[in-house]
Amino acid sequence: MTTIQEFLGKQINTIHNQTVSESCPSNIALIKYWGKYDQQIPANPSISYTLNHCKTNTAMEFIANESFSVQTYLAGNEEVKFAEKIEKYFRNIEQYLPWILKGKYIIRTENTFPHSSGIASSASGFGAIAKCLMKLDEIFTGKITEEDALRKASFLARLGSGSACRSLYNGLVVWGESDVIEGSSDLYAVKYPDAEIHEIFRNFNDWVLLIHEGQKSVSSTVGHGLMKTNPYAERRFQEARDNFVPMKEILKSGNLQQFITLVEHEALTLHAMMMMSDPAFILMKTGTLEVINKIWDFRKETGLPLFFTLDAGANVHLLFPAGSSDEKIKTFIDTELLPHTQKNGVVKDIMKF
Repeated sequence: MTTIQEFLGKQINTIHNQTVSESCPSNIALIKYWGKYDQQIPANPSISYTLNHCKTNTAMEFIANESFSVQTYLAGNEEVKFAEKIEKYFRNIEQYLPWILKGKYIIRTENTFPHSSGIASSASGFGAIAKCLMKLDEIFTGKITEEDALRKASFLARLGSGSACRSLYNGLVVWGESDVIEGSSDLYAVKYPDAEIHEIFRNFNDWVLLIHEGQKSVSSTVGHGLMKTNPYAERRFQEARDNFVPMKEILKSGNLQQFITLVEHEALTLHAMMMMSDPAFILMKTGTLEVINKIWDFRKETGLPLFFTLDAGANVHLLFPAGSSDEKIKTFIDTELLPHTQKNGVVKDIMKF
């Protein structure tokens, strides 16, 4: 197995013009990552589901032997601020890709999901960029194994957006060193062992209710930074580490009720950390709380396994296993929960592997 350090010893071959394209899905964390150290090192491990339909599609044109610069286009529109962000990112990873500043880039990107939808476009976006860079790296320095290429792409994606490193793999994915997960690392994500996952967790719906489609009042970058002074931060980091113990047992046994309890607790803890920051901030909206309470009432009345998780925003990820009870749950979502969205907005995805 090639190490990150061994990647750096590769020789550069002839540099020439190339156009590559890649696609990368987003993901949603079940045990949350909130708080980090320098070089995008997570303060605690996290585990996520990778989505199937919500993706970023990226085409990267590399023009060799021109002054280094980046032009970016999102759905056909030039994005100057994003180009500046990518330029900075490319400069930061030059030590891992020695050829990266030896030309000009034109990057065209589109998402299969709406912007500001509670689906992490930074995860899918940087994941797609990292995959494109690895295609170029293999052209310029030589092919490596698929496993090593994915690991290096995950490593590079992390340096652009922490959670992006999890999007390089399908299914359940772990990022952050944990005694519970063999091979886990702070430097890149790893697939959760398929043999340790009960069948019930292999085919899950994730419908995202678009409670608020505007820009967040506090960015995730700022929110992560506020964990440095949060008086409850260290306790939270330890709780996330500890939660991997019951999560591992739950995933193996198929105990859906315990899964629901843990996932919802993690979602609410994420937002509790925001409310206990200094300055405090609240990203949930009235509609978020109304939806959560209706989900709890529905589950109590019917016993059906509809539950939620939240990203760092107001929108609600509705989780429920694909199965015979789907139609009752879907009818409830359509009639009782969609009215709490801005424009009856919902993004329907599935987590299947």
